[in-house]
Amino acid sequence: MRLDPTLLQVIACPVCHSALEPDDAAGELLCTGCPRAYPVRDDIPVLLADQARSRPAE
Repeated sequence: MRLDPTLLQVIACPVCHSALEPDDAAGELLCTGCPRAYPVRDDIPVLLADQARSRPAE
């Protein structure tokens, strides 16, 4: 997964507006504020709430 570091500084979770951090192994962006994980397809983040999966609480 190749995402521009500048992009990661400006995008946020569309639901809670928290920062997103990449999970290269899973090919996802993980929200730091809520249990959502957004897919990255062809190096393009899909930031749609209905496309996110819910992660177990840590």
